[in-house]
Amino acid sequence: MSRRFSPTPYLFLAPALVLTALFVFYPFFRVIYLGFTEYDIITDPKWVGLGNFVKMFGEDNFYISLKNSLLYLIVTPIIIVLAVSLALVVNRNLVGISFFRALYYIPVITGSIAVGTMWRWMFASDGLVNSTMLSLGLATEAVDYTYHEWLTLPVCMLLTVWTGVGYYMVVFVAGLQSISNEVYEAALIDGCNNFQKHWYISLPGLRPVITFVAIISSSAAIKVFNEIYVVTGDRGGLLNSAYTMVFYIYKEAFNLSHFGYASAVAIVLLIITLTLSILNLRISERGQEA
Repeated sequence: MSRRFSPTPYLFLAPALVLTALFVFYPFFRVIYLGFTEYDIITDPKWVGLGNFVKMFGEDNFYISLKNSLLYLIVTPIIIVLAVSLALVVNRNLVGISFFRALYYIPVITGSIAVGTMWRWMFASDGLVNSTMLSLGLATEAVDYTYHEWLTLPVCMLLTVWTGVGYYMVVFVAGLQSISNEVYEAALIDGCNNFQKHWYISLPGLRPVITFVAIISSSAAIKVFNEIYVVTGDRGGLLNSAYTMVFYIYKEAFNLSHFGYASAVAIVLLIITLTLSILNLRISERGQEA
């Protein structure tokens, strides 16, 4: 007996499909097309083939942004270690533990612009960090951390860690609560101490969650923009030392109107992001097989 065609499911799917096509697929293919053109948003796109990519690999700022974006991936293992550690601490039935969970989560719900502005004030030449270090005799002169060749990027990375740990802590707490208490009780009966309990039960049980966090946090790290923009005040650090790839795309597209060239850089960023995600999945699969 043949099924009768019903348009009802497709009518329910139509709004979502139309919105996805307009705001996901069309911009995606448009950027790919513009990456092979010379386009300044005023005149029509002019096809230049691989010209943008040839120009890109000859630009010093591209290599600076690529290096900084890859260097920014250091925040991923730091965030994972700190978030797992906090999750183990707050995943206990203690009086007032909910308060500490909320306390660690406050940076997540605080607006990134507000947090970045506060961070810029703290690390300015007349900010809290310099005042504290000078008063304690740890420094002889004030340093503007937001406009320094070597220190601006680490300050932005520290901001990313501070704002991200609370979010991923909640993710790991959810993963810990999915592990049966009976497994922990059996381990304690067998003579495991607290360290062994977490090393042999909690961490293996969190492996899928750690993989998930590694993928999304590394993708977010390599596409970082807000921290750089707010902390450096649209300067990108001294001698462009804090340029990341997304910040570089922003400067080329919206400051210099090189939309075709910026689209080419975006294509390279897409390839890097996909490669990192695939590598994370492959490493996770090998770890599970082992």
